[in-house]
Amino acid sequence: MNPSNGTGRRRADSQEIPEIPPQPGVDPRLHRTLVVRDHTGQPRRWHLLDSGPLLAERGITPRGTLLAVHGNPTYSFLFRSLVRGDIPWRLIAVDQLEMGWSERTGVTRRYQDRITDLSLLTDALSLRGPVVTVGHDWGGLISTGWALDNRHDLAGMILTNTGLHQDLAQTLPRALQLATTPGFRTASTSLTDAFLRTTLALSKPALPQEVQDAYLAPYRSRARRLGIDQFVADIPAGADHPSRTTLERVAEGVTHLDVPTLFAWGPRDVTFSDRFLRDLLQRVPHAQVHRFEKASHLVWEDADVAGLVADWLRETFGTAAEPRTAAPRWTPVSAAAEPAPAQPIGAPIARLAADPQHARRAAVVELGAADGETREISWSLLNRRVDDIAAGLLGHGVRPGDRVSVLITPGADLTGVLYACFRIGAVAVIADAGLGLPGLTRAVIGSHPDWLIGINRALVGARALGWPGRRLSVEQLPTVDRVALGVETSIAELARSGSLMRELGAPLDVAFPDPDSDAAVLFTSGSTGPAKGAVYTHRQLGAMFAAVGDTLQLAPERGLVAGFAPFALLGPALGAPTVVPDMDITRPGELTAPALAAAIAALGRPAVFTAPAALRSILDTADRLDAAGRAAMAQAASFFSAGAPIPAHLLRELRSLMPTAKALTPYGMTECLAVAAIDLEGIEEAGPGSGVCVGRPVPRVELAIAVMDDEGRTTGEITHEPGVTGEILIRAPHVRDRYLMLWGTTHTAMRFPGWHASGDVGHLDADGRLWVEGRADHVLATAEGLFTPVQVEEAAESVRTVRRAGAAVVGPRGTQQVVVILETEEGYRPGRPGTPKPAAPSLQEAVRRAVRERSGAEVVAVFTTRALPTDIRHNSKIDRAALSRWSSQTLRGEKAEAL
Repeated sequence: MNPSNGTGRRRADSQEIPEIPPQPGVDPRLHRTLVVRDHTGQPRRWHLLDSGPLLAERGITPRGTLLAVHGNPTYSFLFRSLVRGDIPWRLIAVDQLEMGWSERTGVTRRYQDRITDLSLLTDALSLRGPVVTVGHDWGGLISTGWALDNRHDLAGMILTNTGLHQDLAQTLPRALQLATTPGFRTASTSLTDAFLRTTLALSKPALPQEVQDAYLAPYRSRARRLGIDQFVADIPAGADHPSRTTLERVAEGVTHLDVPTLFAWGPRDVTFSDRFLRDLLQRVPHAQVHRFEKASHLVWEDADVAGLVADWLRETFGTAAEPRTAAPRWTPVSAAAEPAPAQPIGAPIARLAADPQHARRAAVVELGAADGETREISWSLLNRRVDDIAAGLLGHGVRPGDRVSVLITPGADLTGVLYACFRIGAVAVIADAGLGLPGLTRAVIGSHPDWLIGINRALVGARALGWPGRRLSVEQLPTVDRVALGVETSIAELARSGSLMRELGAPLDVAFPDPDSDAAVLFTSGSTGPAKGAVYTHRQLGAMFAAVGDTLQLAPERGLVAGFAPFALLGPALGAPTVVPDMDITRPGELTAPALAAAIAALGRPAVFTAPAALRSILDTADRLDAAGRAAMAQAASFFSAGAPIPAHLLRELRSLMPTAKALTPYGMTECLAVAAIDLEGIEEAGPGSGVCVGRPVPRVELAIAVMDDEGRTTGEITHEPGVTGEILIRAPHVRDRYLMLWGTTHTAMRFPGWHASGDVGHLDADGRLWVEGRADHVLATAEGLFTPVQVEEAAESVRTVRRAGAAVVGPRGTQQVVVILETEEGYRPGRPGTPKPAAPSLQEAVRRAVRERSGAEVVAVFTTRALPTDIRHNSKIDRAALSRWSSQTLRGEKAEAL
């Protein structure tokens, strides 16, 4: 064996080594060649990246070895990002024989041959544990085969966009169906480089040209592309394929590998879609998962997978100084908090149904039902409905722990299905229509539901868009529709069968769920990136209901008008009658005063909740109220809104419509729904300050601040000192357990043990009140110092003609420059924001002066737009990231797309 280093042309075992051109991001000292006998017994030359010598130069003793195996049509270059200062592991990234810069031998290599060849190479390298395998595409299959054959050295596995198995009954992904077509295969894989270029083109935005050139470099001729053709030909889709036996062996064997495992996934992959991730999770259920929502097949290029790996290795195996022997599971934030009163979710429904004073009173009110009439569902009827559906679901095969995607509009049907899921321990996945169709699709597919229960429109979408899960309709459908939509049965039929079983004396035969088992997945609004699924246990969800009920003082005597549809789910858990106004639930900001008045009238003296964006619409449509409508509005006992801070002047204006209502603006988030709260009197008492005052913590909530450095990054220090601006930390029994299949995001949010890092930035004052100043990611790190976005926006909004302002930044952190984009009272047009235009010189000067005097920040440019971009769900959270992207492109002289 003849190891050698370098990139020049030289000879090894009479094989000429091609000259490797410079590669972006690759230290030339990483290149290594090694001649090793393969499965045929012949000496073969391998090329690999080996970081061992670089670690030795730096005096670092490796914690272990990362054995990285690429797929088709890439090579070791894919894993260059794993050579970094925070990964004290030796990297061995191979170019498989016939691929990359390794030898072209002319031998046809099957799946098992490649596993054997890799083991022979690691033997020649004297590679010993701990070894963590890293695989992508075909490399995932081969590295897993190596792991099975070398268990004595295996410490863990990392798999990215791969597929270990496909049932014979399943069709290949369309991209592979085309690629494996005999006449097309060779033409696209070896005669031309079409297969390679198509793979590179999957990344959006496009890969830098120098990166594309590096991937193309080893495959410039047909002779050097034969390995690409071989890999495609070796896909074992049929039972008689020579590699099928190996596929079955490895797919079954991995189920017995009990080692720490990480799956990092690009869900926009046209080949290895979430279907393959679901299969992997069934085989390795203990694996940690992170889905990079915007990434495609080349997830290593599209996302910071190496950063995720660095965090995972450190959390799982520790450091050389502090080793770990097993992967830790984070302690939930809720475990460190003061506990909330415990009771099964939905217990108030049964309690009120058994109470003669409340049994016949309304639990759910549906305005404008199918027959145009208002329909009331009593607590007694709702309780029976929940038990009937629960029994029917169990009878049909829904089991505790199954994920159930619930796509039903607010009302009695949604309430019955949701609380039936809670009762039997099924995990309700709640992604509302307010996410918009693209966001809803990502949420449903990404949650990997076992079941999907939906209204007809949702079922049509599920069929057309390929949403996973066995399908159940709400209403009984005609046979032709049921078959066309792939629906097994309906909730109506299941409720009837459940009722019949209970009438025949068969009780609801299932224990109440374990308090620490998963109860629900609630999706965030997506205002700061793709919507995230926050996973709650029964204990945490019950604590959240208690926190909201305590804050809003909800009770059977005071119902809830849910002007923000997701809040309709809370009423039954709190024993509060609930009604949703007649409105488009995907546009909560368009709620009108007459619609709100009708909902209030249905309940008497309820608490009213709306999205922040609805407040202006309610005020603007108040002139459409008749005498009865004004009288109904005046009966509201309390009014609250959350999702974005509410200016005091809006709360004052609403007093003209709801004069006796207590105006409350809670602060919270999907991950912890009630954190702090303040009423109008409290806002006026607090007076002006930096940011928006959201009040003191609600019961059982603790707050702290994570201190930031000069570039807006948290230092690790936690403080309760007043006046210190930093990331807001939360401790409460109702903080979510984790994010669904977002290991890295969960790690970031829990980097302060016992606290949830909210991603919001703000400070505490001397009276213990919290002031919110924007998002931590949007902090402006300028040459003049740190500024929070709300500081700049509030200053700009002090200019008389400005309706609302959004702060953006351009340039690198530490020297960022501030741009302000405005809505003006005259130019505001709700809907699509359009393309911003430079503000009039007088307005520019007024905004610059106001921001300079009030915050100290210097503004380099001011633009106006019809409407600022906001999230779909709340219609209020400004997309500052979009503003910054647009500003950067515009100030560089590039053509920027409309907001």
